[in-house]
Amino acid sequence: MTEMARSMHNLIPASRGTEPADIVYRNAEIFDAFSCSWEHNDLAVKSGIIVGIGQSYRGISERDLCGAHLVPGLIDAHVHIESSLLVPYEYARLVASRGTTTVIADPHEIANVAGVAGIEYMLAARTGAPVDILYMLPSCVPATPLDIGGARLDAGLLSRFVGRAGVIGLGEMMNVPGVLGGDKEVLEKLSLSGIRDGHAPLLSGMDLNAYILAGLDSDHECITQNEAEEKLRRGMYIFVREGSTEKNIEAIVPMITPYNVCRCSFSTDDCHADLLFREGHIDRCIRKAISCGLEPELAIRMATLSAAERFGLSDRGALSPGRRADFCIIDSPRTFRVKETFFLGSPVSAYTDAPSVSFLSSSIRCTTPSPEQIRLSGHSLARVIGLVPGQIVTASLTYDLGTSAIPDTIRDLLKVVVCNRYGRGLVGTGIVHGFEFKRGAIAASVSHDAHNIVATGTSDTAILAAIETVIRTGGGMAAVNGHEVTVLPLDCAGLMSSLPASEVTAKLDALGKATTEMGGITDPFMYLSFLALTVIPALRITDRGLFDGVAFRDVPVFYGNDVSP
Repeated sequence: MTEMARSMHNLIPASRGTEPADIVYRNAEIFDAFSCSWEHNDLAVKSGIIVGIGQSYRGISERDLCGAHLVPGLIDAHVHIESSLLVPYEYARLVASRGTTTVIADPHEIANVAGVAGIEYMLAARTGAPVDILYMLPSCVPATPLDIGGARLDAGLLSRFVGRAGVIGLGEMMNVPGVLGGDKEVLEKLSLSGIRDGHAPLLSGMDLNAYILAGLDSDHECITQNEAEEKLRRGMYIFVREGSTEKNIEAIVPMITPYNVCRCSFSTDDCHADLLFREGHIDRCIRKAISCGLEPELAIRMATLSAAERFGLSDRGALSPGRRADFCIIDSPRTFRVKETFFLGSPVSAYTDAPSVSFLSSSIRCTTPSPEQIRLSGHSLARVIGLVPGQIVTASLTYDLGTSAIPDTIRDLLKVVVCNRYGRGLVGTGIVHGFEFKRGAIAASVSHDAHNIVATGTSDTAILAAIETVIRTGGGMAAVNGHEVTVLPLDCAGLMSSLPASEVTAKLDALGKATTEMGGITDPFMYLSFLALTVIPALRITDRGLFDGVAFRDVPVFYGNDVSP
């Protein structure tokens, strides 16, 4: 008898009511994800599987929910766990308490740092977690051929993971020029799986058609309703994103209707632990969408069945016979506060033993740059990276510096520096607008996607001191304000902390307090971490210098006499 046959042999009698279920949850308002409606009934569970809905079931144990609302476990359609700054088990414990039972994660952060070993670590770390962590293989390591970090993963290396437990598809294909140009290596990667996530910020028209034709059928980079509608009409699944800095729900949810909700899900993409700890995970997305006018039932559908169906996960996403008993109890559909979460029929609070997985050591092998290495010199007309509030795209600005020195805190023009963490000796320097610091500097070893050390500040001395602190710590986030130094060590690959979520949150609070006293914006480290991501428009900074994300090439900071701005 096969395992499936044995399972059915065990479950069918309980489903028919001839044997008792393990537990029956009585007197519940059960969300029907198929019709986006509510049903007052009982829910029977056996061996972690829903065996039936109805009032005639008997259970070895029973629990009266007194009319509480029951919804399927929430699903994050696209996330980078490393961006939480938590190791996978601690991340899972935190988001499970907020109603999440499945995340679709792309481990390309740690893969860029540690390659195959990074993916192996993330797969091992999913064991025993109170959330089903499913992985999409990182398709762009490095993000572009020029942005080499600690590894390079070709189709041959990725193919070793195809079919492994916990691997369900190919992660976001950020190499849009490679797709459109028919790059052989890119096409070989696309052939590895029939489930392929896209990454196509601002792509439109015939180029969008070609990108979709190549097999990329989802996108989480939409920042306007028009962009999302075009991609939806061309057949893409839309993951509406709401992260620490990428806030797109307000702009996009007005397009969602009962007719297209099956193609729309939520993504948190990149969220620091403090946001998850205080405001929540996918539950936060649901509340935000409802506050923007979306009906609660459509928001819940997006967070459950829509995401499950996009990834072919027919064993979850709805409360129906034969599906996993992943669900949560909420206070009400409109306020959507999670009171309790169940994973395979058990309360997530029962998961207390972290897996025994060795953390990956730091790969910080660089030395602090010299003042000469971060010096800027050139003509007065300069390209400047402009932060865009609430987004990870940047503006391409032009400033006439005249005789002004950088930093120029009056005009909010600061130096930004990227130092290669892998010992290659490369240092890139540019100018950024939008951080608003009046004193001090910050630096971090989290810098998408190569994860070199990135820093910005109001003086060369402070910038170099912040970089030195990160190097000495072996990876982390640091704020330097005179003699005051605030640090969050990231002991796992220089990306994640092994500390509990509450302690990481406390250290992030200390960093936030320090950067506020320096005059900075909210969440400066998250904005800083994306300044080197060359697959997002418009201007970026790398260890080579300034990069034009639209023209897709390195450019000088200062315009020459023969080049027009």
